[in-house]
Amino acid sequence: MNALNHRCFTQGNFEYAFMRWSLVLIFFLFGYSKWFAYEANALIPIISNSPLMSWMHPAFGIQGASYFLGTAEWMIGIGLALGAWMPRVSVAASMGSVLTYLTTLTLIITTPDGWEASAGGFPAMGGATSFLVKDIVLLAGSIILLKQGLVANCNRAATAAS
Repeated sequence: MNALNHRCFTQGNFEYAFMRWSLVLIFFLFGYSKWFAYEANALIPIISNSPLMSWMHPAFGIQGASYFLGTAEWMIGIGLALGAWMPRVSVAASMGSVLTYLTTLTLIITTPDGWEASAGGFPAMGGATSFLVKDIVLLAGSIILLKQGLVANCNRAATAAS
């Protein structure tokens, strides 16, 4: 890699933009799937066993809970997209993203058959655990975007004050 390309890569904000648009894509795709019965039905054991989410089925019904989650995911994704230009929106959407992934990580503990008994249980992932464990990385990315948004807001406030 020549010096010019190296300097452009290391001095830009590529990693923030890549993380932002990756999360936008994830929120769009997962939000989209919530509008279909296959996903609403797949969420039944996950939602019904979660102390944080078990209220959703009685409140909205099976498909309604899925619609609620899909709408929330789309709103966070839109906020993250707009946050590329609006740091305050980025902070709010990043906080929503952090809360989303903190919530989904609790599902590893509460979802039945999360650890494969035939392999001795923990750390042998079973059921939804292998799907949910990736949310650790998505949580890290959300925290990175939250920090970036907070720094951008602080810099704007400092510039406005001077």
